[in-house]
Amino acid sequence: MSESTVTRAQLTEAVYQEVGLSRNESAQLVESVLEEISGALVRGEAVKISSFGSFAIREKGERIGRNPKTGEEVPILPRKVLVFRASHVLKEKINESA
Repeated sequence: MSESTVTRAQLTEAVYQEVGLSRNESAQLVESVLEEISGALVRGEAVKISSFGSFAIREKGERIGRNPKTGEEVPILPRKVLVFRASHVLKEKINESA
């Protein structure tokens, strides 16, 4: 398995190659899509991308954690976390390549 990371620049280049927009237009398109996704999540909306997966914000309540080094109990404050659930189509594609 490769340890590479896909960057915004690579996404922009892929849009440029596949769609044929200029590099600037491709960069603006990628930024617009990412901004729309993050804006929806900030507003508390779920984001579902067909054949890819869904993103949602989940609330985690306050709980007591433990420092593994000292064993001391530490309160963990309530927070929101981003969760991603892959679609069955994406899961099948991942497992085909394995």
